Amino acid sequence: MRPVPLNDLEAFAAVARRRSFRRAAAERGVSASLLSQTVRRLEERLGVALLLRTTRSVSLTQAGEVLLAGLDPALARIDQAVEALNDLRGRPSGRLRLNAPLPVVHLTLAPLAAGFMAAYPDVQLEITADDAFSDVLGQGFDAGVRFGEDMAQDMVTVPLHRPCRRLVVAAPATVERVGRPRTPRDLAGLGLIAHRFPGGAIYGWEFAKEGEALTVTPTGSLVCNDPLLQVRAALDGAGFAFVFEEYVRAEVDAGRLVSVLEDWAAPMPAPFLYFSSRRTVSAPLRAFIDYVRARS
Repeated sequence: MRPVPLNDLEAFAAVARRRSFRRAAAERGVSASLLSQTVRRLEERLGVALLLRTTRSVSLTQAGEVLLAGLDPALARIDQAVEALNDLRGRPSGRLRLNAPLPVVHLTLAPLAAGFMAAYPDVQLEITADDAFSDVLGQGFDAGVRFGEDMAQDMVTVPLHRPCRRLVVAAPATVERVGRPRTPRDLAGLGLIAHRFPGGAIYGWEFAKEGEALTVTPTGSLVCNDPLLQVRAALDGAGFAFVFEEYVRAEVDAGRLVSVLEDWAAPMPAPFLYFSSRRTVSAPLRAFIDYVRARS
């Protein structure tokens, strides 16, 4: 039999412990469908069914129970063996791999990177910008970042940033030409710069005021997935952009962009660093958590 990828075994163990693809997917930062494909691939490789699936439940076959019983202590020992190497050193050393959405990389992780590397010169920091629900833990990342999504109960979360909000902005000439919207409903028919996620969905612009919530689906000639491009396009008069305030506050204060509908801009959940409590926390990750907490 060919060697079984460790990531596939970890994916099966996550589903088996929670008896749920949805909860396991939330833990690993991946879609439930991708997790299901991974487990099916493992079953095909092993030649035996590991899970019994219905529309409402997931349970273990006898083979699944045997495999999980052997995997849990084995995975724990792997984590402990790797971490033991760091305990032999006088200071944290090794690679720290983080996966986060692009705005978190730009606005939160990038400002922390230089200071963290200066404080821990033996740690190799690797940051991957990823707006998709990739299998973060399954791909070997030490931790991921999400914006307030539900996490499995055994996940550890660490807040990374104060609550933030998105603003609707446009160049002064654009506002003068089409008029200043007073409510989100006034955005209909205006040139709105849309953000498309890797999975294909267009991000809906969400607003809230005095208990009323509205979502506007942006329509316009420009669709992209880079907030910096959206800001540049707004500055150049391509239309209205909906971006995190930190991207545009200096431009708004300088008069190069106009912010509208600020009374409808509700704070968003703060981003959270997350990692599994079932894994031994590596020395580099522990150092990063301490560094973040000291500056929060």
